[in-house]
Amino acid sequence: MRTFSFANRLGFVLAFVLLLTPPEIDIPEFFYMVIFSALLYYLLLIPLSLLPFPVMYGLSNFLFVILYYVFPYRKKVVMENLRKVFPEKEEVELKKIQKEFYRHFCDLVFESLKIFTASNQSILQRVELVNAELLEGYYRANKSLILVTGHYANWEWSAVTLPFHSSHTGTGIYKKLSNPFFDKRLRETRARFGTKLMSTKEVAVFFEEHKEQLCTYGFINDQSPSDPKKGHWMKFLNQDTCMLTGVERYAVKYNYPVLYGMITRKKRGYYRIEYKLVCENPVDSKPNEITEKCSQINEEIIRSAPAYWLWTHRRWKHKRPEGI
Repeated sequence: MRTFSFANRLGFVLAFVLLLTPPEIDIPEFFYMVIFSALLYYLLLIPLSLLPFPVMYGLSNFLFVILYYVFPYRKKVVMENLRKVFPEKEEVELKKIQKEFYRHFCDLVFESLKIFTASNQSILQRVELVNAELLEGYYRANKSLILVTGHYANWEWSAVTLPFHSSHTGTGIYKKLSNPFFDKRLRETRARFGTKLMSTKEVAVFFEEHKEQLCTYGFINDQSPSDPKKGHWMKFLNQDTCMLTGVERYAVKYNYPVLYGMITRKKRGYYRIEYKLVCENPVDSKPNEITEKCSQINEEIIRSAPAYWLWTHRRWKHKRPEGI
């Protein structure tokens, strides 16, 4: 099999950089961004991705010291979120959760890098799927599915193993990266595992184009909507929270059953996924029923082991608008 050296790959990037340049972007600025991205990818990220798992977790331990003690990364945000969600817990317990979260967060950084080079088998050995027969039953019944999860445990490994969960074509929604080089790498990596990606701006067209195929559509459902007036407001983790409604909207439109992927951490570097039925016939559901059920399942998982949710994001930056 023919292989390409770093020089070959970099030459390819140089040759096509002008073709990739959007007309509204300054060419020199775009050129340097792509070159820097290629150097970062091939000289740092790929070598890190190729490290054996024990070495990788050793570096994760070092990163934990840096992000927790030396150059704290969003520690105030994490603690503010924990205090809001768990007002009943003592400060000592909250700090214990915070510390455990940062250890897991650093593991997640390296585990995400591992996807660039890891084989299907090496990831599948570390992600246990409990009830694949549930998804396969819908495939035999000629039904596509909407699968929902949150930013919990390792949602990245769960996403890349999606095509192996059933005979459906595995698809997922992602937010397109502003850096075209890394956006292309992300799509290529997911495609290597068999997952088709659609950007948030392509969702409506993608669903329509694939409605004759049997697909699983993966959604991550606990992001904060950009416009707080367009989501559904409810109580989530003791907070007034604006929820995305895309899952419910597409489930009702196409009447695809909705399942929640409950991801849990078994031990370091090993995860478990179990699917739970949220709604069999979305067209018969009440308004916001599916959105609220998904959020309630997510909350139960978070409360059972809070250290493994993504506490660094400002989930409650929006305030409920008056009259909603």
